[in-house]
Amino acid sequence: MTIRHADALLSNGMRLHVASAGAVADKLILFIHGFPEFWYEWHQQLEEFGRDHYAVAPDLRGFNLSDKPPEVEKYRAKHLVEDLRLLIGHLGHSRCILVAHDWGGAIAWNFAAQYPGMIEKLVIINSPHPALFARDLTHSRAQIEASAYMNMLRRPDAERILSENDYARMPKFIAGIGQGVDWFTPEVEQAYRACWRRGLSGGLNLYRASPLFPATDSEPGAGAVHFPKEMVTVRVPTLVIWGMRDQALLPPLLDGLEDYIPDLTIERIDEGTHWVIHEQPERVNRLMRRFIG
Repeated sequence: MTIRHADALLSNGMRLHVASAGAVADKLILFIHGFPEFWYEWHQQLEEFGRDHYAVAPDLRGFNLSDKPPEVEKYRAKHLVEDLRLLIGHLGHSRCILVAHDWGGAIAWNFAAQYPGMIEKLVIINSPHPALFARDLTHSRAQIEASAYMNMLRRPDAERILSENDYARMPKFIAGIGQGVDWFTPEVEQAYRACWRRGLSGGLNLYRASPLFPATDSEPGAGAVHFPKEMVTVRVPTLVIWGMRDQALLPPLLDGLEDYIPDLTIERIDEGTHWVIHEQPERVNRLMRRFIG
């Protein structure tokens, strides 16, 4: 399956790089990556689903080959959600199957709550629902400790620290989030380093712009956030796939998910980590196939 590359110039002025496979006329399935990744996170899904879908994986604003606004406020959820809305139309579709991981999932939860008519089905992989993340960042000591790294990434010197010695800390960051990184081969690492060398500020600005982070001595973080239930209820069929050995996003984040999603399926992968997409791509693909029909 050939993966094509192009730029999508959106009507808000944002230029997003997109990788795609399959026929444009087929049903759109849109894959949204997290941090510190880029479209390549989904290359095995593009090859699989491009056989019978229009499979598209963009670089989010701030990442890799897409535009990188310098202002932190340009990375608030409303702007990222709008990028997705405009991208779907730019691709010639009005609806899609939306698949997302990590920070991509944070965007997708918001998008699904705001624009349910634009989503046929939603697939979330190791990305907490915002209301449950706010809950556990406020009340769960284990999750607060697991998320402590977020406050390091919000620091103004985070770019300098992470870029030292040609991004030597980044593979360690990945290994710290997931226990097994056999998938991070030298070939994959080379592709990721090329992405990181284009700049990390956009990805780090996601952390800086978000109100969801562990409290500090000077900021209340997630404790100051309240989500009205009607604002974050997702009324589309939703599959959540969760690698249960995720060290950053702990399994209790699944508790209570059914209160926000009337049509919910959860698939737990006991041996999977935060990087389950890379570790078990065939299994993840099978679960998605079964769900989307």
